[in-house]
This record gives sequence, C-alpha cells and structure tokens, in this order.
Amino acid sequence: MSREDNLKKFIIAIHQKRKIKVEFIAKSDRIIKTRKCAPYDYGKFKTGFDDYERFHIWDYDSYGGSHYLALLPEQILKIEILDETFDPEEIINWEFVPNRWYIKRDWEKFS
Repeated sequence: MSREDNLKKFIIAIHQKRKIKVEFIAKSDRIIKTRKCAPYDYGKFKTGFDDYERFHIWDYDSYGGSHYLALLPEQILKIEILDETFDPEEIINWEFVPNRWYIKRDWEKFS
C-alpha cells in the first residue's frame, strides 16, 4: 500500500473516530507487527525533536499495555480502517491544548 493511501485512510479514521489496524516495521527489532490503534495526528513532534513527519497513534495491543507510538511513514506497511470507534477521551492523557492538531478535526472538547 502506498504512503498516500495510508495517510488518506489515517485521516478518514481521525474524522470518523474509527480504530485502525496498523501493520508496521518496528524500529527496535525490525520485526513486522500488527496492532489495533486509534489515530491521533500526522505531523512533526510539537517539541521540535526532529523535522520528520510521523503517524501519531495510540496502540491498544502493545504487550506492555496501551501506549503512544510515533511511526515514520516508511515504517507503515498497511493501514486498515476498522468498524470499531473510539472515544478521544480514552486516549488523550495529557494536558490538552485546543487547536494544536496538524489534522483539523471535530472531536468536541478535544478539537
């Protein structure tokens, strides 16, 4: 699947608040992994860590428990939109600042 197709699906999932299945190559061990996730955003780190755009996601299926992941486009092999929805309140666990998303969305108080 192309990067453009993955990004299109990712953006659709953000707007529809739908969970996604992400197949990616883990940086740590280069193993292909598949996880059920919720999409946060696509863009650079707000902290200025580096200049690379990433898929920012919430990983529900991690072996160490749910947590945040930031994956480079070249790590993503495939994104599939699932029928299951998510509530942004269950995945936003930081001091939220409105209008800070790269991808604009209507997530009510988390927009």
